[in-house]
Amino acid sequence: MTSAPTSRRDLLATLRDPIVQWVEGQALSRGATGVQLAVGYRGELLFEHAWGLADSETGEELRIDHLFRIASHSKTFTAVAIMQLVEQGELRLDDRASAHVTELADVPIGAATVRELLGHQAGTIRDSSDGDFWQHAFPFPDRAGLLRVLREEGRVFAPNTHFKYSNIGYGLLGLIIEAVTGESYDATTRRLIVEPLGLADTGSEYDPARAGDYAAGHTARLVAGQPRAVIPHVDTRALASATGWYATARDLVRYGSAHVLGDETLLSDASKRLMQREESRFTVRDQPEARYGLGLDLATIADREVVGHSGGYPGHITRTWIDPVDGLVVSVLTNDLDGPAGPLATGILQLITLATRAADAGEATPDELRFTGRFAGAWGAYEVVDLGGSLHALSLRAPDAFSGATRLVPRDGRLVIAEEPSFAEAGEPVVVTRDADGSIERVRMGAMTAWPFERFDVSRPHVPFLAVPAE
Repeated sequence: MTSAPTSRRDLLATLRDPIVQWVEGQALSRGATGVQLAVGYRGELLFEHAWGLADSETGEELRIDHLFRIASHSKTFTAVAIMQLVEQGELRLDDRASAHVTELADVPIGAATVRELLGHQAGTIRDSSDGDFWQHAFPFPDRAGLLRVLREEGRVFAPNTHFKYSNIGYGLLGLIIEAVTGESYDATTRRLIVEPLGLADTGSEYDPARAGDYAAGHTARLVAGQPRAVIPHVDTRALASATGWYATARDLVRYGSAHVLGDETLLSDASKRLMQREESRFTVRDQPEARYGLGLDLATIADREVVGHSGGYPGHITRTWIDPVDGLVVSVLTNDLDGPAGPLATGILQLITLATRAADAGEATPDELRFTGRFAGAWGAYEVVDLGGSLHALSLRAPDAFSGATRLVPRDGRLVIAEEPSFAEAGEPVVVTRDADGSIERVRMGAMTAWPFERFDVSRPHVPFLAVPAE
């Protein structure tokens, strides 16, 4: 009998293959170009993986050391640097922006406080009245351009009226850092963050000297099946503090671990709690409620209170989640403008919760009933994986892991679909039919048959095997 792992760390270590298989299946079904991911726990990198292509035009395969532009993750680095300067007595959260950036002394946005800017409560314009630099119509603003935007159109709302996300506001925070330290934003953040953590593949701005190390960005598909095109990398100039950073998933796990309570490499726990405390709570129309702290967004996912950030840069979509109490860190980086980094990162957290619940339930699948693999039928495909010692069938079309997961449990010497209220075949048997050599020929879960994914011809669902003989 296969037993479930006993410790949290051991359980997480068993989930590499199930997570990788689910992510790859999701990436295939969503038409993604490439995915890089890493999972860490209490400062330890548990596993990392790369799937797909770094560049669809050259066919270069994606590696775990390819660099991604991580966009608004940059705001977390900026917030950490601000909090470090606060701890050093060089800056106060109640300081007005104009106390450090004197060019703003006579305009409304100059009255914004550092804290208001960190929490997107300063009422600052998001990207200026002409933000087509996001579409590479012209360069990102330099310092003079940023100051012009701040002076001429910086304030849209009175402070603390609404949560109003602002790249321009975080650009101003970068100027404040430079004014306080007397050095460039890049030099300050390298000294305060990158070097103390030993982040060899992380920086605040595009590095032309490492051009060959970056994963190419790709356009979104506005219509199903539309070809993607490569989007070149550009310098984000004065908005580096809002969106310029690059990293690998591995480095983001190391950085994310520094946000876990008890790790004071960068910040005291008191400062981390301030960053992670809810500053704003809001709902836009009928969308799910959103929360934000100081440079971090906050969420409840799969029974966890997590903090982190997403990132959207021309050609790259990224997401990192951190459990600051438990110590789990998940980072997913994609190189399409419509990349599924958010759903994949959420799904990884959900898979970990499913594994924990299964281990706690104590219904490990007996060895004689165990099987894994990817299977398909006319109505879709699923991956059978081991989570916490118990088999689960994970849909590769479901929008998230929770809604697409079916737990298989042993009953009287056979597997059945877990008994629970359901529109599907709960409680019904799972029958595995094997060839003479022991390989799986087909699987019937409840009413419907599925076949090994590589042998199923979706164009002829009534003929389950491809016409060409299997090798």
